[in-house]
This record gives sequence, C-alpha cells and structure tokens, in this order.
Amino acid sequence: MTPHRQVAIVLVRGDITQQQADAIVNAANSSLLGGGGVDGAIHRRGGPEILAECRALRASHYGKGLPTGQAVATTAGRLDAAHVIHTVGPVWSRAQDRSGLLASCYRESLRVARELGASTVAFPAISTGIYGWPMDDGARIAIRTVREAAAAPVSEVRFVLFDERAYEEFAAALAAEG
Repeated sequence: MTPHRQVAIVLVRGDITQQQADAIVNAANSSLLGGGGVDGAIHRRGGPEILAECRALRASHYGKGLPTGQAVATTAGRLDAAHVIHTVGPVWSRAQDRSGLLASCYRESLRVARELGASTVAFPAISTGIYGWPMDDGARIAIRTVREAAAAPVSEVRFVLFDERAYEEFAAALAAEG
C-alpha cells in the first residue's frame, strides 16, 4: 500500500449509536444477528434494516457466521451513518495469544471502510467488554493497528468509549504511540 496522509485519531466518551460518521463499526458476534453490548445497541437503534441485511449475509456468504477477525458491511438503518461494519473480536485468553485476531478486526474494518469510500469511521473498544480483553492491551492494539492500517479515503478514526476508564486507557495508548 502506498503511504497516505496520517489519519486523525479522535477519542470520544459516549454512545457509539449517537455518532455521525460514514461508517460505524459494530463489535458483532459471529451470528451477525444481534446480541448484547455494542452489538445489541446498534441493532436496536439502527432498526430492522440492519438485521435484514445480516440475515441475507447469513443466507449467502456467511452461512456458518462471520469468522473472528473478519469484517463485513451492511446498511446503518436509522443510525446517523451510511454503513455499519460488523467485525467479530476474539474472546481474550490467558493461555493463548489472540492479539493478531484483535488487530485483524481493526485492519479488516478499515479495509471495508476504504472499499466503501468512507472518510470517517467510528470504532468501539472491540473485545474489551463481555469478551474480557484487558482494556489497556485492547487500547494499545487498537491505536497501533489503526495508525498502521488507516489510509485514504479514511481521514478520521473515532474511538467511541463508553466509560471514563476506557477513555483513559485509550488516551494513554494514543500518547504512548505519539
């Protein structure tokens, strides 16, 4: 990939379903049919159009579900965005290093965003909720991967962090990356 201007990385404390962006990333489960946390919130607020497209994906390309580390786009329904990019984060494991899969979620989501022509992309802290990824490590992987993988037309990556602790960990990771 040819080098491009550096992407702006912005941290926001808040609710990802309230963001205005070209693409909002969903921390989905492999079924693509909604769930808890960010996934459930995006499906509830975005409305039935998102679920309908997810069902169509399951009926065609992803009969066994979306594999961990991969990403796919649907409409954003009623969200203030053009697209939702669904990615399946890994469950954290003390016994097995799955950091490559977590980095792949960010890389693949940005690849899909570029294909869609998105310039602004809003991410949650993937895998740091019910999947148990330690927030400090998840933030470090997210910031580093976005710095390495973001390219035009993506000009802004916004990490939308639900609570103060997540915000602080992402701010520390961003400062450490320079």
